[in-house]
Amino acid sequence: MFTKILIANRGEIAVRILRACRELGLETVAVYSEADRQSLHVRYADEAYLLGPAPARDSYLRGDKIIDIARKCGATAIHPGYGFLAERADFAAACADAGLVFVGPRPESIAAMGDKARARETVARAGVPVVPGTEGAAGLRDEELLALAPQIGFPLLIKAAAGGGGKGMREVNSLEEMPALLQAARREAESSFGDGNVYLEKLVEGARHIEFQILADHHGNVIHLGERECSLQRRHQKLLEEAPSPFVGDNEDLRARMGKMAVEAARAVDYRNAGTVEFLVDKDGNFFFLEMNTRLQVEHPVTEMVTGIDIVAEQVRIARGRQLSYRQEEVRRIGAAIECRINAENPYENFMPSTGVITHILSPTGPGVRIDTGVYPGFEITPYYDPMIAKLIVWGETRGQAILRTRRALEEYKIVGVHTNIPFHQTMMDSHRFMGGQYDTRFVEERYSIHEAAENRETFPHIAAIMATLVAHQQMEKRAQVVRRNERDTSNWKWFGRWERMRG
Repeated sequence: MFTKILIANRGEIAVRILRACRELGLETVAVYSEADRQSLHVRYADEAYLLGPAPARDSYLRGDKIIDIARKCGATAIHPGYGFLAERADFAAACADAGLVFVGPRPESIAAMGDKARARETVARAGVPVVPGTEGAAGLRDEELLALAPQIGFPLLIKAAAGGGGKGMREVNSLEEMPALLQAARREAESSFGDGNVYLEKLVEGARHIEFQILADHHGNVIHLGERECSLQRRHQKLLEEAPSPFVGDNEDLRARMGKMAVEAARAVDYRNAGTVEFLVDKDGNFFFLEMNTRLQVEHPVTEMVTGIDIVAEQVRIARGRQLSYRQEEVRRIGAAIECRINAENPYENFMPSTGVITHILSPTGPGVRIDTGVYPGFEITPYYDPMIAKLIVWGETRGQAILRTRRALEEYKIVGVHTNIPFHQTMMDSHRFMGGQYDTRFVEERYSIHEAAENRETFPHIAAIMATLVAHQQMEKRAQVVRRNERDTSNWKWFGRWERMRG
């Protein structure tokens, strides 16, 4: 059983893991690049070690350096967080070879689900429905894919066999445009994952992206914690998540069937630790396996808010060989939660990334409001890593209350120094389509414009907010005091005490 753990990540997720480890009484070790020398996770950990230059390939992707640091500092476990090395089967295997506990699934499970074509074949054998495509046929040549495409039907997707996040993915509407898109997808997949293999998958139109949180221990226990709605996306990148899904709603039969299939998918690869099984759901409620993320998800806090289960703490307990803290029937979901990803990007300029120094932060508080972040005033947003600044997670007794609280929290949230996508989330909270749960994975790209949404918002509240900020700043300046040395060369309290003693 380990007592010292190294967190092989950065930013908000590193801070999130460090906090869970501190609550569990574990010693913590941070690693950092030269660009992250002053990062919050470095300050929060018990120990911190330099990895290398700013680029991830020279720092956070150097598994050999991370393992070497763990050995030298006496850490006997490594938590990879998400991204970077989290879904690298070779890194998980290297940790095991070095005698270190990898806080995540077995290397074999990562490999089985990491190859998307292989994952589809594996879960299909377990009875999990998959989107029609070239399942069971990995490493196909272009001419073979072109021959199979008409059988699958257009529109379809070209997808990278390795990796995810929209890399190596292209939408195809006709056979004529497919050869060029195949080449483009292969080049991007090779550049992003070192593997140019692709496969074909039928495009489910009007689909919802719904995922189930899985927990599995080393004793054969596998449970799910319910679903999350992740359909608000841009270029296959999630922008906002909520739990439970407004599409599933009160349909407990659909929720139970999807949850059962998620558990079966995990059992199919002898899964252990935390993971997420993702589905596409069509307008009629038919669901299909999309992929399994063999790691902690960015959006895990919304599940924590509605279940009260600390998923990161459960990850650590599982890695220490303990049984799950909960049985399936003990999992309760109360209320609704929404997570807004606060990114350093300008939504009015096609979500252009924004870099610079954060000069001021005013964070929202109040009932049901949680912020996971790794930044502070004076922190510099660099171009080397993901632009996420924070995650705003809000809980309410109902979805309506959660939306109202999120709207209020976004109005309070002030970040100065870089552009953020807070205006996007504000307009989304005002969207009738969102409030009614009437959206799909194409909503942001095809039926939403932040410029039109911003124009539709009333301008008076913004003017009032600006005026209130100016008035508050003026009052704060008036209250500012300069403290100088007391004329008696001691405090008034000490002077009064001496006077009392003299009288006595």
